[in-house]
Amino acid sequence: MILTAIFFYLFATVTIGAAFMVITARNPVHAVLFLILAFVNSAGLFMLAGAEFLAFILIVVYVGAVAVLFLFVVMMLDVDFAELRSGFLDYLPVGGVVGLIVLAELLLVLGSWVVAPGAIGDPVQPIPDMDQVSNVEALGNILYTRYVFFFQIAGMILLVAMVGAIVLTLHHKDKALRQNIGDQVARTPATAIEVVSDVEPGKGLKG
Repeated sequence: MILTAIFFYLFATVTIGAAFMVITARNPVHAVLFLILAFVNSAGLFMLAGAEFLAFILIVVYVGAVAVLFLFVVMMLDVDFAELRSGFLDYLPVGGVVGLIVLAELLLVLGSWVVAPGAIGDPVQPIPDMDQVSNVEALGNILYTRYVFFFQIAGMILLVAMVGAIVLTLHHKDKALRQNIGDQVARTPATAIEVVSDVEPGKGLKG
């Protein structure tokens, strides 16, 4: 029990410190590295809470894909962040209003035990045989049996969204050479070759 408390305070302290460094770091690459550190320690907190699936998703999806991809994009594009910060004061009023709304929502969530004391403590339907299986196995059994159709529909929606984003952002270059399958299939010997018989010796053909 003491070891669990030590790891909890360690992960929580590093997570809070890394999150603070994300918003205060001047170098965007350093900010992304601190964000990865915050994700890793948050995964440790999920492991202590018994939510192994959320910990794995946080490492695989956010650290392994989103954060690393963002890091590569920032390093390769060489974005001029000084120019981006030049219009900061123009958007400050709108950002302040949005920040106040988010702060009010957080205060309402923290004070929900006063507004509705039994909202958080409502009993839920327990997962059968939760003591015999792990968190990931129990979630997989429910996801691929009871909610398998919803899971497949969600995958199809994400696939269509990905293909649509690629189609909308794809720009063809005018000078690029491309194949036309219809023209290739419709070719005949008369259009495919040209027989030239009056070629002078020692001279080639001029296109």
